[in-house]
Amino acid sequence: MTAADPASRIFCAIDTPDRERALKVAHAIAGSVGGIKLGKEFFMANGPEGVERVMREAGGGRKLFLDLKLHDIPNTVAGAVRSVARLAPDFLTVHAGGGEAMLRAAVDAARLAAVEQGVPRIRILGVTVLTSLSSEDLESVGMDPDMDSAVRRLALLAQSAGCDGVICSPHEIRLLRAACGPEFVLMVPGIRPAWSEAGDQKRVTTPAEALERGADYLVIGRPIAAADDPGRAARHIVQEIAGTTS
Repeated sequence: MTAADPASRIFCAIDTPDRERALKVAHAIAGSVGGIKLGKEFFMANGPEGVERVMREAGGGRKLFLDLKLHDIPNTVAGAVRSVARLAPDFLTVHAGGGEAMLRAAVDAARLAAVEQGVPRIRILGVTVLTSLSSEDLESVGMDPDMDSAVRRLALLAQSAGCDGVICSPHEIRLLRAACGPEFVLMVPGIRPAWSEAGDQKRVTTPAEALERGADYLVIGRPIAAADDPGRAARHIVQEIAGTTS
């Protein structure tokens, strides 16, 4: 896959504690997407060994996005980053709301682990505002209900702390591209093909729209992983992006 290939821009989110189900999906989409996203639900049930097995089933060359959303004191987060470095994830998430010191600790730990363990440096992504949250949700927990303002502030904090990029909803892509520049990675969940349901995501768009707005990578879960034929669903999405669907 090349950077111009739409498939290389897609991470399939396999959000299940069921290892066999995860392995089945990974095998089905081998060669159809650029990477696999595994989060807390899978990691807590199966640990690092489960991650390694899924990536083997996904086939060589697939990228790993480890979506653990770390949020703790700086020393603990740094230790967690060092602990998962042996899995060689391409991306790892930390909550931008954890503050600048925590973010810097994650970035520094990723750099140090690459040297000490001889693995590629993990790219650290800050989580801005979860795509399941609305302005009303932000206000209910005492945050600025202006979604754009909240997301922009957290993204700039992550950038100043040395993070490689952020997680943002499709609605904030253009805002953050303008604020953070062309090299800052925008990993975008809340992606739903035109033929799928939004589910519990409140700020969503289609794959083609997200890429047109400036997303670097798309996170697509249920439309692929919950399909009867995940590989076919993934290929359908790639065709949709490329404009080749009938």
